[in-house]
Order: sequence, then C-alpha cells, then structure tokens
Amino acid sequence: MDEREFEIAFPGASTGPGGNETGLALAIDERLLDSYSHTIVDVVKGVGPSVVHVHVKQGADGRGRSRQNNEASGSGVIITPDGYVVTNSHVVENATGINVSLPDGSSFQADLIGQDKATDLALLRVLSGSNLTVANLGDSDRLQVGQIAIAIGNPYGFQNTVTAGIISALGRSLRSRSGRLIENVIQTDAALNPGNSGGPLVDSNGLVIGINTAIIQYAQGICFAIPVNTMRWVVTLLLRDGKVTRGFLGIGGQTVPLPARVIRFFGLPHETGVYVVNVVNGSPADNAGLKEGDVIISLDGQTITDVDAIHKLLGADKIGKKLGIVLLRGWVQKLETDITPGRGLD
Repeated sequence: MDEREFEIAFPGASTGPGGNETGLALAIDERLLDSYSHTIVDVVKGVGPSVVHVHVKQGADGRGRSRQNNEASGSGVIITPDGYVVTNSHVVENATGINVSLPDGSSFQADLIGQDKATDLALLRVLSGSNLTVANLGDSDRLQVGQIAIAIGNPYGFQNTVTAGIISALGRSLRSRSGRLIENVIQTDAALNPGNSGGPLVDSNGLVIGINTAIIQYAQGICFAIPVNTMRWVVTLLLRDGKVTRGFLGIGGQTVPLPARVIRFFGLPHETGVYVVNVVNGSPADNAGLKEGDVIISLDGQTITDVDAIHKLLGADKIGKKLGIVLLRGWVQKLETDITPGRGLD
C-alpha cells in the first residue's frame, strides 16, 4: 500500500518514515473500537426504552415478620405491547404494591400475574400506558461462550445503566435466595449491581438472551442470567395458570458435553446430557437409585440434552406417573430404570 492509498484507507494515520506500520496499527485499533462502540450504542438505543425500573412496597415475609426496609427496587423488561413485564421473583417478593417507571419518566401501577421462585422469574402487567416499546427476544440455545453480552438495568436506582462484557460460560447452576438450585444459567462478566436484577441481558443484535438475576458477592466479573428460552416457558405457564406446577425429581443438574468416545461406544445421537450434581435424600431420584455423577440422557422416552429439557418434561401431568429414565454411570455403564416424579413446590 503506497502513502496515498494508505491515507485514503486510514485518513489521519502517520505516513512518515517508519510511521506506516505504527499508523496502520493505530488506525485499525480505532476502527475496531468504533465498530464495537457503535454496536453497543445501537443496541442500547433499540432496547433501552423497553427496560423499566420496578419499585416495590413490601409487607411481612412468609413468617409474618415485618421488614426493616419496606421498599425494594429492581429492573424489568417489557415483552408485549399490552404491558407484560418480566422481572425477578426476588424483586417482587412479599409485594403489597408495585410501580413501574419507564425511561421517559412516566410511571404506572402494575399487577403481579405470577412468579416462579424455582427460576427466579416473575411476570407483571402494567395497568395503563400506551406506545410501549417491546424488547425482541432471542434464542439462548444458540449462545456461544465469548460472544458479546450487554446488561441494561437500574443499579442503585441509576436508571438505564449499561454495562458490557462477554458470555463467560453456559449451563451453570446457581443457588437462589430461597435455597433452591437454579439450573442452566448464563454466566457473564458484564458488571451487575443491586438493582440490575430483572433487567435484560442482550446480544450484539439487540435481542434479549437472558434475565439478569444474581452476582457473586466480593467476586469480580461473575454474574448470572436466566436464559430467555427458560423465560419463555415460564411466562407461558404464568399467563395460563398464574403459577408453574412442576414434577419433582430431587436432583441438582448441570448440562455437560459427552465425551466423543462415550458417544461412539453407546451410539448416542446427541452430544450433551445432564450431570447429576446432587441427589436429595428420600426424593424420587434417591428412591430410583440415582447417584451424584450420573449423567441423564433420556427421560420418558425423550432425549435429554440440557436441564431445560427436563424442566419442560416435568409438567403437572407427569406427577405420580412412572417414567423411564436412561443414564450413564462412570461413563462406562448405561443404566435404564423407572422414576416417579413427586409434586414440586409452587
């Protein structure tokens, strides 16, 4: 590239003696930074108007004890034009009144349609308002570690705060505030703080890929979000029934890849399964003989490739029904047995 071509391609870069290489590197860095910046800016412009601030007045907790602080707040995202908003279950816990503030400053009362503590998700309905901006939903099954992740929310009441990072890991398990294990969560290093809970995690195309839910206290860059595909399933049930009734196996699970040699040896048609992290004493899984370290590959005749597949199978119609389950033990045994789901807590 001669000096004239260089100047046309990268105006302002140095073309003096020995300067071409340095100038070219700086110009490319600036172009890359501009591209990244423009991506973030465009995403925020598109999704930001659908991110709301959720204000909650709280009553007594489940044991009848009054809370010292009678107010709480978090974030939420508008998912339908008629005012349905998704947030975290812990944000609206023990709510006696809910108010939703939009980025334009308008504020509306909201009803709690239902919540699912097992996934830390809740569905609200704004009681009035018009011309609401709706966020577009993505597909969390297509996520890849390393791709851009953008979090938008209201940490400490600072409205529409934006942080960006990458997806650090997929298929994580996380203990919720209620003590339940939330499975198949997204790990990201996009910085979250109190108040971000319930806000969207967004990809570079402006599609919601998760609902931000938790941070690891005193850790840096370890934050979590509920996958948007899990959110879709939960919201459908909350709209229909006002709650999520699910069968209970009594395991904690995590999605894991299956070793290539295991896939070949057993002739498996899929590459992932669900690793049993723990088994609750006296649970259906315990009674069926499941052990920590087992990998579930089939349930009720359906291939199991991730934790969501188990959740979707364990509807109310499976409670008390004997189901066939296939698992791998120690990567060398393929076992088939029966398991009868109990009724999980709503």
